Amino acid sequence: MSKQYFVYLLLCANESIYTGITTDVERRFTEHQSGKLGARFTRAAKPVRVLYREAHENRSLALKREAQIKKWPRAKKLALVGSP
Repeated sequence: MSKQYFVYLLLCANESIYTGITTDVERRFTEHQSGKLGARFTRAAKPVRVLYREAHENRSLALKREAQIKKWPRAKKLALVGSP
C-alpha cells in the first residue's frame, strides 16, 4: 500500500502563498510555523493558515501538481482555493 500525498497551499503573514507537498498537512504546517524544519521561504514569511489541500495517490503525481501550481499567478491560486 502506498502513502497518500497532499499538495497544500499556505497563506503567509506577508500575504504570499506557499505551495508544497507532504504526507501529513497538519504536521508540515506545524513544522513550517516552528521555523526549524520548514522551508527557507516560510522561515522568512511565517505561515498563518492552510488555504488548500489536495490528495494524490503517490509522490510523483503530487510533485507534478505542485510544479504546475507553482507556475500559476496569485489570482489563479486564489481561484483554486475559492477566494475572490
